[in-house]
Amino acid sequence: MEKGKFGRFEDIVDLTPTELRPITNRLREIILSVDPDSCVVIRIGDRSATFGIGPKKMSEGYAHILPYKDWINLGFYKGVDIEDPSGLLEGTGSKMRHVKIRSIEDCENPAIVDLIRCALAERRNALQQN
Repeated sequence: MEKGKFGRFEDIVDLTPTELRPITNRLREIILSVDPDSCVVIRIGDRSATFGIGPKKMSEGYAHILPYKDWINLGFYKGVDIEDPSGLLEGTGSKMRHVKIRSIEDCENPAIVDLIRCALAERRNALQQN
């Protein structure tokens, strides 16, 4: 696969270690249950699936799924700007934050849905102001 190539969600699943694939699929289900109209863009070169209110990764994307060897990152492009009362978010970047999801049980934490809702609301509000 070429760097920068767009693909299908199944391509991201194929890049995910076999034992973590159910987590990847469940995270997608959860994000789409919060935002059924999400614009999903698969960037093979990034090994990630971006969910947004439009196709632009950094300005319209609010979350992404990125598989690693031992976990799946549920990332938030503007993670520093969303509420995290449960303290799940990790990262030291200027804007991005993520949660390491290691099991299906981790996916079912209600705080995960709250983070997705907050990230979606943050992007909608930010783009309405522009």
